[in-house]
Amino acid sequence: MTQALAVEPTVTPRQRHRPDRPSMLAVGVIIWLGSEVMFFSSLFASFFTIRAHASVWPPAGAKLDTLQAGIFTLVLLSSSFTMQKAVWDQERGDRRSAKTWVVITIILGAMFVGNQFYEWITLSHDFATNPTHTAFGSLFYIMTGLHGLHVFLGLVAMGFLLGRLQGPKGDPGETPVFQGVSYYWHFVDIVWVGLYSCLFLLK
Repeated sequence: MTQALAVEPTVTPRQRHRPDRPSMLAVGVIIWLGSEVMFFSSLFASFFTIRAHASVWPPAGAKLDTLQAGIFTLVLLSSSFTMQKAVWDQERGDRRSAKTWVVITIILGAMFVGNQFYEWITLSHDFATNPTHTAFGSLFYIMTGLHGLHVFLGLVAMGFLLGRLQGPKGDPGETPVFQGVSYYWHFVDIVWVGLYSCLFLLK
């Protein structure tokens, strides 16, 4: 009489984490982004409160380049697609392609930040958009400045991703990190759509 022995299947490090569902790290990032939603919501609330009490908004003489800002809005939104492509390639094990898409995302994000600096320098010379002269100018620099800081931190995080991709293949923690950074980047992009609509389109 033979006795059947239960054989425990071998689980590889990559199998311990299923790419089709968020990891604990990614869930933690989502929870943290909830606090970021509250933070930016307070900024939007301040914006609409001050705007409601202003007789003219934006102030006369405000020279906002809506077209240029719109172009770089598309640049930033495009970086969401390239970041997501990097995540998908990393989950499939194509680290070389993932690295390429991360680099492209960094370039697009850097282009957006560069345009922000150009706008800040240009608008600071106009009375209507100078942060020390008008409420609109103050809100413009505070809101775009805080968002720009978040974009910069996202670029730093992507640099960290490139470092992870230089390491040995099969790291079980690599996919969760990619997911977390992608969630953060998508959030930053969505926030900018709201900022662009309020600061450049809403009259």
